[in-house]
Amino acid sequence: MNKTKNYMLSLKWEEDNLLILDQTKLPEKTEYIMLKTVKDVWEAIFKLKVRGAPAIGIAAAYGLYISIRDSKTKDFKEFYKELKANSDYLASSRPTAVNLFWALKRMEKRAQESKDKSMEEIKRDLLMEAHAIRDEDEAMCKAIGENLLTLLKDGMTILTHCNAGGLATARYGTALAPIFLAKDKGWNIKVFADETRPLLQGARLTTWELLQYGVDVTLICDNMAAHVMSKGWIDAVITGCDRVAANGDAANKIGTYGLAVLAKAHNIPFYIAAPSSTIDIDTADGNGIVIEERSEDEVSCGFGRRTAPEGVKVYNPAFDVTPNHLITAIVTEKGVLRPPYDTAIEKLISKKE
Repeated sequence: MNKTKNYMLSLKWEEDNLLILDQTKLPEKTEYIMLKTVKDVWEAIFKLKVRGAPAIGIAAAYGLYISIRDSKTKDFKEFYKELKANSDYLASSRPTAVNLFWALKRMEKRAQESKDKSMEEIKRDLLMEAHAIRDEDEAMCKAIGENLLTLLKDGMTILTHCNAGGLATARYGTALAPIFLAKDKGWNIKVFADETRPLLQGARLTTWELLQYGVDVTLICDNMAAHVMSKGWIDAVITGCDRVAANGDAANKIGTYGLAVLAKAHNIPFYIAAPSSTIDIDTADGNGIVIEERSEDEVSCGFGRRTAPEGVKVYNPAFDVTPNHLITAIVTEKGVLRPPYDTAIEKLISKKE
C-alpha cells in the first residue's frame, strides 16, 4: 500500500507479545495495547478490542502460541493437552466468525505435524505458523481487493456496512480493500458508510480508517440506506462476512441482510468480500450458523447513558444471515464466485485441496 498515506495496522508482533490497536478507543484515541497472556487475548477478542473475522483468527493464533510459550513440559502428550485446552478456551470467546476456529485448528495441526521435534522447535513452529496466518491474510485481502476492482469503475459510489477494512484484518481489509487499491490507482471512488448500530463500527472505525487514507466518505445512520439508494447515489454495496455456508448464505454484522434486501429492491449489485478461510463447507446453509447474542447494555446504554427504560426486554444479535439469492457475487482471493454458489464453492474448495 502507498506508504505516504497514514495506514494503521490492527495488530503487530513485538517483543514476543501481541500488540493490538484497541478498537474500543477509536476514533477518539489511537492506543496500542500489549497482550501478554492467553487471558489477555481472550478478553481482547470478547470485548471487541480486536474484531473482524480475519483479525480475530490471527489474534487467536498468536494467543495460542502465547499460551504455551512458557510451558515447561517435555512430554508432547502433556504439551498437546495443554495446547488443546487453551485452544478450546480461545474458541469460547466468540461463536460466529469461522476464522477463529479455522486458525486454532490450523495451529493444532501444526503442533501435531511437529510432534517428533524438541519442545523448543515445536514452539518455534507454532510461532512461525501464526506469522504465516497473518502474512497470508494480508496477501489474501489484497487479492480480494484486486478481484473486486474488476467489478467497479472509476467514479462509482459504494455503500458499506460495519468495518471490513484493515482494522478487521492483517491489512487492506476485505470490503474496503478495493477502495484503498482504487485510491492508489488514482480513481475517484466515494463511500457511504452505515453507522452500524449498536456498537457503531461503521461510524467509529470505517469512517476513521477511510479518512486516514484520504477517501471521500459520508456517514449515514443505518435507517438512511433506503433513502440514499432511492436517490440513485449508490452504484454497489460491498460488505465483508464472518462465515459463508456451503450454499453461499453469508453471516455478517447485524443489518447486512436488510441492506441486501434494499439493494435487490433498487437493482443495485450486492457483493460479499470473503477470504476463502471464511467459507465453512461443513455448514450446509445459513440455518446452521450460530448467531452470537450480546449484552442488552449495548443497546439500552450504548452511548454511555441509558437510552431505554429500565426493565425493557432487549434482543441483541451481533450478526444476521443474508440468503444466497440476494448476493450478486461472493469475491474471494481465488476469484469471483457467481450463482449457483454451492457449485462455485465446491469448485473453489477442490482447487484449494
